[in-house]
Amino acid sequence: MNILIIGSGGREHCLAWKISRSRLVDKLFAIPGNAGISQIARCENISYSKENFKDILQFIEKNGIDLTVVGPEAPLVDGIVDYLSKKGHLVFGPGQMAAQIEGSKVFTKKLCMNYNIPTAKAEFFNKSESDKAVAYIKGLKEREFPYVIKADGLASGKGVIIAQNKEELLSALNSFFIENKFGKSGENIVIEEFISGFEVSLLCLCDGKILIPLDLAQDYKKIFDGDNGKNTGGMGSYSPLPFIDEILYEKILNKIVLPTFNALKTKKIDYKGVLYAGIIVKENEPYLLEYNCRFGDPETQAVLPRLKNDIVPVLVDCVKGSLKSTKLKWDDEKTVCVVLASKGYPETSSKGDIISGLEEVASQKGVFVFHGGTENEEGKIVTNGGRVLNVVAKADTFKEARILNYETIKKINFNGMQFRKDIALRVEETL
Repeated sequence: MNILIIGSGGREHCLAWKISRSRLVDKLFAIPGNAGISQIARCENISYSKENFKDILQFIEKNGIDLTVVGPEAPLVDGIVDYLSKKGHLVFGPGQMAAQIEGSKVFTKKLCMNYNIPTAKAEFFNKSESDKAVAYIKGLKEREFPYVIKADGLASGKGVIIAQNKEELLSALNSFFIENKFGKSGENIVIEEFISGFEVSLLCLCDGKILIPLDLAQDYKKIFDGDNGKNTGGMGSYSPLPFIDEILYEKILNKIVLPTFNALKTKKIDYKGVLYAGIIVKENEPYLLEYNCRFGDPETQAVLPRLKNDIVPVLVDCVKGSLKSTKLKWDDEKTVCVVLASKGYPETSSKGDIISGLEEVASQKGVFVFHGGTENEEGKIVTNGGRVLNVVAKADTFKEARILNYETIKKINFNGMQFRKDIALRVEETL
């Protein structure tokens, strides 16, 4: 098979790595890819914005692509699966109607409310209702804070602000409606109660009829150690989660994920691809934080290295609606993923800084380095974005994986490199 991966981040490099190991692959391509992906696939510098769907179609037909795997959320929300499928091509990912689960937080929140899926109580406001939103905020009681304000549309993981008081919430509202910080994505907003607890990521494979969960992971959204600082697209992850017992796992599936999947079917929405549930657990009860319509980043980098299956038949089964006979097998080893980010991230990102040490760690046993924001510049690999590299270590225990990971990071360097030092620390002593 000739397979095309759309995307340029760490998630796509991990997918490319996993797909490249399949016995079914003849040629592997990526649009646009990055410096790491280019080492295992032929990369073509085509934008995946909606205006370029025609160029992607031409590339698929010219190169005899048998399966296209869409990594990022934006082209999914823009309808790339529908566009390519109507032209007779096999594409992994949900269609535009299904991708609303991530593309519109208002859609998802109302779906949860209508089908009694546990989530934070919320109110919705349009930009034209700015005065109404201000009045709502002023009417809130200080003792009920913090509150959360979210952009309805896509915002690269940064459209969520936790406000500790009315002043912060009003300031956040101003950034959405007056400063237009998030553009069209912020023209509709959700204001919801804050639920304190710990987060869990559950990625599920779907074929429109059934759903198969992958192993659990945990993501770290804040830029600094101790969950401090601003939200990012994700600064690290680990898998599996030893503190999730069978009872809590069944609650997550039976109270949130399966009812959502069934609700989509009730609404005649054919969901194929990955349904990613971001869960918050409070007092041993799960609540939905958000849904994503694609593989998580950086959760994918922690989960896929533990998957024993050849991933290509699994992806094809999702598209063809034949997942029923699929059984996933998992490695017992633990994985820890640490994101190395560029100077200024998440507010800005640095480009063109030379990355050193990659050749030294390339052959290190139990270590995978998945590229995010990188590119080749005159034979050297340089930074090209906010989240630059994903260092993944795999070992028998979390403690061993953490030691291996952070020892590896010491060998890598680029100007302004920043990373969290507490990824998987909470489970370090867990066997």
